[in-house]
Amino acid sequence: MLRIISHAALLGGALGLGACGFADSRAPVPEFMRMKEAEQPPPEAPPDVKRLVREQIDVVFLATSYPREVHVAPPRREVRGTGWTACVRAQLTSATGTPLGAQTYVVTISGGKIVDRRRAEEDDICRTESYERI
Repeated sequence: MLRIISHAALLGGALGLGACGFADSRAPVPEFMRMKEAEQPPPEAPPDVKRLVREQIDVVFLATSYPREVHVAPPRREVRGTGWTACVRAQLTSATGTPLGAQTYVVTISGGKIVDRRRAEEDDICRTESYERI
């Protein structure tokens, strides 16, 4: 009987101590038992948008759209995340060869590479940006 009680006590103690290992950084347990908060990565330096768009133009525009008169706006820190966004504008041609006129895209830059692009919408700030030709 004493053996069963001692095993139950040991098991209960082990479970109690094991649960302490999952305490978050704000839990009311001693400091050494708390999980460390994840360190935030340092913010990236502003990218050279002109160079990135020049080197990765095929990521932003289809080759068959024959982009010309390409202009870029200064980079802006991404609202959510650690990357950057920038507006890119160019004169494009449709697949049938008819001119589409000036089209504006928002590119997302992370780690020194263009990782995403989408067509600019009304609520983007691309209309009021100042552009430079690449």
